[in-house]
Amino acid sequence: MIRQNIGILNALVRITCGFTLLTYASVKMMRRPYHQGSMVLVVLAAMKIAEGIVRYCPVTAVITNYMNNSDTEDSEDSEDVPKEEDLEEAINPS
Repeated sequence: MIRQNIGILNALVRITCGFTLLTYASVKMMRRPYHQGSMVLVVLAAMKIAEGIVRYCPVTAVITNYMNNSDTEDSEDSEDVPKEEDLEEAINPS
């Protein structure tokens, strides 16, 4: 099962924007049925509606995963850097 990664308010906004975009694209397709740009808008609107219903956004998941991985890499790099106390002992052994 997919873990939900967006909140309820965010989901409602995505659903509302998706239906608005879908309506706009449908009207645009009625006026110019052979125009390909309207079909792209329909696909994007359907994707936003689906993200809102399922409450999972793949882009948010990728960004969150990247941010979590970069945080752990930074903490691993900081272990290689000597601490200030260790440096002071090396400079002034007593």
